[in-house]
Amino acid sequence: MSLYRTHTCAQLRKENIGETVKIAGWIHRRRDHGGVAFIDLRDHYGITQVVCGPTNPHFEKLTHLRAESVISIEGEVIAREAGTENSELGTGEIELRVVNFEVLSEVTQDLPVPIFGELEYPEDVRLRYRFLDLRRETLHKNIMLRSNIISSLRRRMNEAGFFEFQTPILTASSPEGARDFLVPSRLHPGKFYALPQAPQQFKQLIMVAGFDRYFQIAPCFRDEDARADRSPGEFYQLDIEMSFVSQDDVFAAIEPVLSGVFSEFSTWEADAAPFVRIPYKEAMLKYGSDKPDLRNPLIISDVTEVFKRDDVTFNAFKGTIANGGVVRAIPAPNTADKPRSFFDKLNEWARKDMQAAGLGYITFAAGEAKGPIAKFFTPEALELLKSLSGVGENDTVFFACDTEDKAAKLAGQARNRIGDELGICEKNVYRFCWIVDFPMFEWNEDEKKVDFSHNPFSMPQGGMDALLNQDPLTINAYQYDIVCNGVELSSGAIRNHRPEIMLKAFEIAGYGAEVVEEKFGGMLNAFRYGAPPHGGLAPGVDRMVMLLADTPNIREVTMFPMNQNAQDLMMQAPSNVSNKQLRELSLRVAVQD
Repeated sequence: MSLYRTHTCAQLRKENIGETVKIAGWIHRRRDHGGVAFIDLRDHYGITQVVCGPTNPHFEKLTHLRAESVISIEGEVIAREAGTENSELGTGEIELRVVNFEVLSEVTQDLPVPIFGELEYPEDVRLRYRFLDLRRETLHKNIMLRSNIISSLRRRMNEAGFFEFQTPILTASSPEGARDFLVPSRLHPGKFYALPQAPQQFKQLIMVAGFDRYFQIAPCFRDEDARADRSPGEFYQLDIEMSFVSQDDVFAAIEPVLSGVFSEFSTWEADAAPFVRIPYKEAMLKYGSDKPDLRNPLIISDVTEVFKRDDVTFNAFKGTIANGGVVRAIPAPNTADKPRSFFDKLNEWARKDMQAAGLGYITFAAGEAKGPIAKFFTPEALELLKSLSGVGENDTVFFACDTEDKAAKLAGQARNRIGDELGICEKNVYRFCWIVDFPMFEWNEDEKKVDFSHNPFSMPQGGMDALLNQDPLTINAYQYDIVCNGVELSSGAIRNHRPEIMLKAFEIAGYGAEVVEEKFGGMLNAFRYGAPPHGGLAPGVDRMVMLLADTPNIREVTMFPMNQNAQDLMMQAPSNVSNKQLRELSLRVAVQD
């Protein structure tokens, strides 16, 4: 028998009535009824109600302990009085009558963060006292959900024939991507390791080494600003790489894993494989985003041609179109009876939040077109507009007019906002999609040159032939994103494993062979010794848990997160170090003015 307990605070049932047992945990809360004290004792597993009457020799000491003090109680399991049972607790039919108890750790001051009731508290207080914050039921459940999800991912990957390998944490600084976290070398003064932004090169080298199917729950480190869905310092991803695969093979391997995990840990409906595939250009047109939320039924359309017509005299848009702009239409069904404030608020949002000129709109009702710009259209033009935008009687169509990129962004955000305002988005579902056919290159207007649009190490569709014979801006890559409910879980690609194709791709982007050899020589050299076609991706564990916990903030599913300023308030990191430590590393701190 354990020194402190025979049972956890979730185990006891009516079958245990009459037994003498020991439980241990934290005093969750205390209630006094007619001089009798009822204490909810909590441990990791659950809660048991403890009862202690005024004639009990331990009553005085027990009832003066503060909440969150840790105690061990020996007592008799008895049935609760009829009508006082708690159906929400597994232990709700019994209680423990105190026979003896021991104080294991006493709280001697007021709690900076309340545990019972889970009141809203400032984030800086919660993070400074994270060890207390983690005792709160919702956060505790989120962290356990995370643990169970990771266990499930490991099991599913093993069952799919993948092998888990660990890659180095101390590595070389990456010339691409976000800022590195650097680690000075004591043995090599003036030189630095870097914490890996991702195990990208290592996992590709694992394929070159012949291990075929790799995965890892990999820690990644990037010196990036925080967002609600991104930690400022470190995060974890389900890192995956496969040999001798096409894009279809990667999708077929990962779809059952994601669909299975989301189905296992939620009562919401989750898409089954195969997931919808949407080409990048189509996603940008129809949804205004390369991470579309498919719960929203609204589809954006291109109506530039309508505004080009001679019988449409809305010159504000014509001027933008003449300079290469486009017009995107966002439908808003069944809005003819909406008050003027509905339209005014959307226009105000577009101006203030999106820094746009506004959202023009036309409403179709009672056989006519209404709205600020309806008068600029002939009946024929209006009919074409309705046809192209998919709207009908009692619907409204909003317009975003700008350069293609800016119009897509405004239309995409407006689509999301209108869908939410109208309450037409699906509830309690997980909608997955693959975004495919990303462009390999894009035009860099600032430098007046062709540049990589995304991942320079992706295999171009068409291989060397495409690089030699196609306009670079028309070449797509075997590159893909997996998206769930508007959240990008991961980017991935079929890798460019052919040195000559890689060198040519970098040449098109303006990088000579000597630059590629200098920056990526290790991996490039490995490919010269026989590399299999390979590809993979790395879905973010934190974002998966965030979606399954149905919380918008990644800090609610992370055990010990940093704050928005990349500070660990609990451990006081980052912190100063001693001059002795600096000397050992041949470093000196230069104070900036």
